Amino acid sequence: MPDTTADSILNFSAGPAILPRSVLEQARADILDLDHTGIGVMEHSHRGAAFTKVIDEARADCRKLGGIPDDFEILFLQGGASTMFALIPMNMLPQGRTADYIHTGAWTKKAVEDARIIGDVHLSWDGTECGFNRVPGDDELRPSEDPCYTYYCSNNTIYGTMTPHPPRSSGGLVCDMSSEMFSRPIDWSRHDLVYAGAQKNLGPAGVTLVIIRKSLLEQARRDLPAMFRFELQAEKGSCLNTPPTFGIHVMGLVFKWILEQGGLESMQARNLEKAGVIYEAIDESDFYSGHSDDSCRSTMNITFTCPDPELDAAFLKTAQEHGMMNLKGHRSIGGLRASTYNAFPAEGCRRLADLMRSFASANG
Repeated sequence: MPDTTADSILNFSAGPAILPRSVLEQARADILDLDHTGIGVMEHSHRGAAFTKVIDEARADCRKLGGIPDDFEILFLQGGASTMFALIPMNMLPQGRTADYIHTGAWTKKAVEDARIIGDVHLSWDGTECGFNRVPGDDELRPSEDPCYTYYCSNNTIYGTMTPHPPRSSGGLVCDMSSEMFSRPIDWSRHDLVYAGAQKNLGPAGVTLVIIRKSLLEQARRDLPAMFRFELQAEKGSCLNTPPTFGIHVMGLVFKWILEQGGLESMQARNLEKAGVIYEAIDESDFYSGHSDDSCRSTMNITFTCPDPELDAAFLKTAQEHGMMNLKGHRSIGGLRASTYNAFPAEGCRRLADLMRSFASANG
């Protein structure tokens, strides 16, 4: 079960976000002495035996946890998830081909802008008019004639929407899973490349987990600078240059922690239950309004508003007085946002729901 105690500060931050207490305690010890070597994890050579063990274990635990087939390569890259907005089309969008993008929010907007610098992009769905309060069904997609890949973001942190099932695609399927990676099982038969910035659900900022089908590596462009080439990163085991050693170590500890909790199916059940507690407080009240459509509510980022912005501000103040931090919604849509990632405790969701009910009763 999550290690954060119910009487501690509750961190609802969308990212960088909460990590399991046991992981932080182990990382703290390993900063000074990794595996009884007498040298801290941040001081070991990335070519040495101690760190080789760290990255090999992280890769193996990632594969075990995610049920990742052998025909996928696991990479630990730098540059954050936003760098992938460019690296994906640089490697996978040849001249004369088109990539389809499903536009569901701020992060797909940035991905589209960067991809258009590289090549031809077609929007197979655009959620601008609906205010990104939902994601499309397969029958709403309007794909191009022969896309080399379709790109989507499975969980939209700002708007609180989640894609329930992978969308259809006649080409490869690429997914930004930054804010929900390993919060539920992944259908690898439907995906060709999945990536996630670590800082929302997997570890500290600075590492990007990339899981890519090996056949794509064989097809990737070779006329790019070395650091931008997926196949070179894979060939060098994510050590083409000095990798973010501490971040990879912490991510590996998080993989072990999720395995200890029962794996992805267990994590999904717990996340559904946690989010359900807060959604129930929204649904039963005429005071709160959720941003996302019921059909695609996120289990990671729960977005809602009070009847007016003044009450939103009052709620934030009251929440802080009760030890609940970082509930302010993103500046682009305002309101409130509770991010309840894997490590967030169930008791924290219950405490928030109780506060929501009492605040609505006092101010409704």
